[in-house]
Amino acid sequence: MREMARKFYNSREWHKARQSYISHVHGLCERCGRAGKIVHHKTYITPTNINNPDITLNFNNLEFVCHDCHNEEHLKARVIERGLRFDEDGMVVSRCEKGAEKEAKVGDT
Repeated sequence: MREMARKFYNSREWHKARQSYISHVHGLCERCGRAGKIVHHKTYITPTNINNPDITLNFNNLEFVCHDCHNEEHLKARVIERGLRFDEDGMVVSRCEKGAEKEAKVGDT
């Protein structure tokens, strides 16, 4: 999670909106119909819009997606370098040489 967004993603408002949205879409990925996992912002959160509830909390800007669909979204938006992958929270993490995952976050999504 990007440092500038940490306070927002830990806020009561986000947790309430996130849970309400997941219920609204019946917990299913809106792209493939499988079980969803991540509430994705269609317009990415930036330092200039993070305090705008029309971007951060508006159902019209949210999409519930599974890991695969979330990864597909971010992979088409950015090239991920060899040895990097998205973890279960949608964060970019590195892989150790022997394939074991390194816990340290190496970038933002």
